[in-house]
Amino acid sequence: MRHSEDTPFSVNGLTVAYQRKPVLDDITFEVPEGKLIGIVGPNGAGKSTLIKASLGLIPKVRGDVFIYGKSYAQQRKMIGYVPQRESVDWDFPTSALDVVMMGRYGHLGWFKRPGMTERRIAMECLAKVGMADFAGRQISQLSGGQQQRIFLARALAQDAKLYFMDEPFVGVDAATEKAIITLLNELKKQGKTVLVVHHDLSTVKEYFDWVMLLNVSLIDIGPTESVFTAHNLQTAYGGRLAVLDRTPDALVMTSR
Repeated sequence: MRHSEDTPFSVNGLTVAYQRKPVLDDITFEVPEGKLIGIVGPNGAGKSTLIKASLGLIPKVRGDVFIYGKSYAQQRKMIGYVPQRESVDWDFPTSALDVVMMGRYGHLGWFKRPGMTERRIAMECLAKVGMADFAGRQISQLSGGQQQRIFLARALAQDAKLYFMDEPFVGVDAATEKAIITLLNELKKQGKTVLVVHHDLSTVKEYFDWVMLLNVSLIDIGPTESVFTAHNLQTAYGGRLAVLDRTPDALVMTSR
């Protein structure tokens, strides 16, 4: 596989194991720029592991990850990351504004304090996710949906070219889900590339240009209309899949 500087994200032979059991097995793919890409598969398929291994948050057995043709360490400033909400210590005593300003440290460096410019950018990002009025609120005092919006604002403040989002729709209300997908489409219009770990199969066709189907091995990846098929879903989910609508033009499925 070539590793072009025009390709935002490419993976070659990525293998990750926990206690010698493969969680990702020899994963190879690349994604084009300016797409919303859903990462879909059953529980334990390795979806979150793929993101964490790509960002160096967990070790890999072997394989290479390239961000615009270079290593993650070289391209760190190009990447925005929204972790699973449950993995964050929400009792940490800090305000919503401070969390968002943390997204600017990659541009500042760790030893330069954020100033008025960073504060202005952070407030603009909070406004984009409808949270400007909560800038001074402690994050522990926010609802789950509001906390998720704060982390989205932090990712926006990073002004990245490539975004990884780990289940951003989990545990949020309908208004927050709508706000998130609106934001993702705005990022796409700006030419950004966004990869989203997603579990709700019924919204895949509506939300994503591309989809990656994963179950330890890579089942398929590409444009949603060609990859999100009954055959590929059955391969990924096996007997854990229930078909809700069998019409060819409106295939909707959910995992059991």
